[in-house]
Amino acid sequence: MDEPANNSKISESIITVDGPSGAGKGTLCQLLAKKLGWHLLDSGALYRVLGIAAHRHGICLSDIDELARIARDMDLYFKINEVSGEVEPFFEGSNLADFIRTDEAGQAASKVAALLPVREALLEKQRAFYQKPGLIADGRDMGTTVFPDSAVKVFLTASAECRAERRVEQLKSKGVSANMRAIFDSIKARDERDRTRKNSPLVPAKEALIVDSSNMTIDEVLSQVIEFAEKKLLAVK
Repeated sequence: MDEPANNSKISESIITVDGPSGAGKGTLCQLLAKKLGWHLLDSGALYRVLGIAAHRHGICLSDIDELARIARDMDLYFKINEVSGEVEPFFEGSNLADFIRTDEAGQAASKVAALLPVREALLEKQRAFYQKPGLIADGRDMGTTVFPDSAVKVFLTASAECRAERRVEQLKSKGVSANMRAIFDSIKARDERDRTRKNSPLVPAKEALIVDSSNMTIDEVLSQVIEFAEKKLLAVK
């Protein structure tokens, strides 16, 4: 199977957005996809779904061979919610939108993402998401590993404190109580695991635009990224 990232014409129509959980990648990528009319890949959802799938099938997260098998054979597809505009994952026909955003799913995703056989099993699946006219790829190693030749690479981050506060507000808006300290500690633990893992650690691509969204509105982030993307795409024409 041809790898989209190795085709120069295709790489011009791929924007990768990497960064830690809670930095605002999901919202940014949805806005970019809508503005450009491009497709969207939420790679983090793949790992979260895999963690949930393992739990549902009684597979331990340390069972690398079985996790890799599930990753290759997952009955998974995505649909855009017409009301919220969010991309929702369906695993074995079941909508997991309400499950993948939990802290438990995030921690499980971080653990399975550190396993090389699992990453390799999901690599081709992620690259296969490319469709014309273009793709917005949201994740942690989109610009460094999955689409290393993409023309536009962004690394979106924010302080752990800011991301914890956002998560608490998100939960409160849904009527769910939240412990700020527990969420902050969870974020710090996941950040450390993602940064120090041997396989595809969470780091900015060398040519990426690094944006700290801690004190920025989403409109300000979007404007900065669009300006950067237009300059990069113009440069490769």
